[in-house]
Amino acid sequence: MQQHDVVRHHATPLGNPAYPPVNPRFTDREYLNIVYRTDYDALRAVVPEPLEIDEPLVRFEVMRMGDVSGYGPYTESGQAVPVRYEGERGEYLHAMYLDNFPATASGREASAYPKTAGSPALYVDHGALVGVLDHGSVRVATATMGYKHHELDPGEAAAQITVPTYLLKLVPGYDGAPQVAQLVRTRITDVVVKGAWTGPARLQLSAHALAPMADLPVREIVSASHLLTDLTLAPVTPVHDYLAH
Repeated sequence: MQQHDVVRHHATPLGNPAYPPVNPRFTDREYLNIVYRTDYDALRAVVPEPLEIDEPLVRFEVMRMGDVSGYGPYTESGQAVPVRYEGERGEYLHAMYLDNFPATASGREASAYPKTAGSPALYVDHGALVGVLDHGSVRVATATMGYKHHELDPGEAAAQITVPTYLLKLVPGYDGAPQVAQLVRTRITDVVVKGAWTGPARLQLSAHALAPMADLPVREIVSASHLLTDLTLAPVTPVHDYLAH
């Protein structure tokens, strides 16, 4: 392979890249969202400046991807934190766990999503919508919500998931020092809300050294939603360079 051919490739291995060169469209992406109140000091310890926190809230999510162009179906779970940046309200993605390696590699390399391996699931059990996350054989999170108890306004549902999203992009150099250290911004676009519901909900988090969701403990359930959507993820845009400050 000649030198000019190398830069035509988007990822390694060159003969079998870890993820495809696509901007994926998500069809039948199903959410279980539970917003809860946590400890302010615990939240401030993990949310990077210059992001600002008004209330100590966290959105726990389990997402079942019905179909994703380039990746196929998979399931993902994580925590997002409501924040402000230069007066704009959005969310900071704190952690994401999923069961699809190409989607994990693409999210980390091509964008800045904090993705790592996990075993989440979303299903209905005796009138309850259940979302769980396992790390290996250990249960890390269990979320339950009454299944389709009350319809939610589609506009309100779309507003929950289309706020600007902030991510931390960290890439070390070969000496271990940071080569890229940026705060980036993206958001969900082209949203179609196919169904939206709310109901009673509970969330239990268990301590795990490699999936420390419980470091942001549940103090009070604020709201819950169950959404069925189609959507697209916009490319990320850098908004703050830590190496320049």
